[in-house]
Amino acid sequence: MSQQRKPGRFSGKRIAVIGAGSVGPGWGNGKAAAVLYAREGGQVLVVDQNEVAALETENLIRSEGGSANNFVGDMTDANAAKAAIAAALTAFGGLDVLHFNVGISTRGGIADTSFEDWRRVFSINLDAAFHVTQAALPELERGTGSSIVYITTLAAELNGPYPYVGYESSKAALCRLSRSVAADYAARGVRSNTVVPGMIDTPHVHAHVASSTNQQAVADTRAAQVPMKRQGTGWDVAEAALFLASDAAGFITGVDLRVDGGMSILMGNAAI
Repeated sequence: MSQQRKPGRFSGKRIAVIGAGSVGPGWGNGKAAAVLYAREGGQVLVVDQNEVAALETENLIRSEGGSANNFVGDMTDANAAKAAIAAALTAFGGLDVLHFNVGISTRGGIADTSFEDWRRVFSINLDAAFHVTQAALPELERGTGSSIVYITTLAAELNGPYPYVGYESSKAALCRLSRSVAADYAARGVRSNTVVPGMIDTPHVHAHVASSTNQQAVADTRAAQVPMKRQGTGWDVAEAALFLASDAAGFITGVDLRVDGGMSILMGNAAI
């Protein structure tokens, strides 16, 4: 039996978390954010292209007594993005927060990245954000104190020890998209900000960065590069996102909030 919930900072808020599933065991940024929004009283639409992952996050929220529905779709498809926002309206009657947490990376510099890989990364990291933002803005504009939060990466600002030209470029463009939306909609009641994570220990890292190596050795190496001498977690990123989406940040728009344990202090020594 779930415990009775106390009002939280998102009580009465309707939230769509795009990329709320996880690629493996543990807490990814999107999964942690979706659960945390619900713990804080929000009604959460769990959006992911992986049905199993979407259902897992939805069931986690429901098991804690929270409110959640799911939508399975590929946000690189404009029609799917429109359908996801429509699903939020059907389930909750409106939308107050759009949380975008979608991204892939393909290792390679300009010389050894194929145009197909470049376009695929941009399609998922940037085009999907364009589609879902365009679909959501009319609904967000109808509310009061509405907010968009995009999850980007420190690689959008700083170079690491190996190149991810598509990932770095697309995420840098995502930061710029956020600021463009912020400027355009500041007078219309919609704020737009980004969270810029550094070294974060997530299932995505386990699957794509450390998949063929000693994962503990990779984790130790990554932690050693952070001034705080530890990697962040999905919860660190989620807490920052919830602050930016909340009424407590009501006078903040167009910012890129670094959640990096001080890595940006090191500037050129940063590695993602």
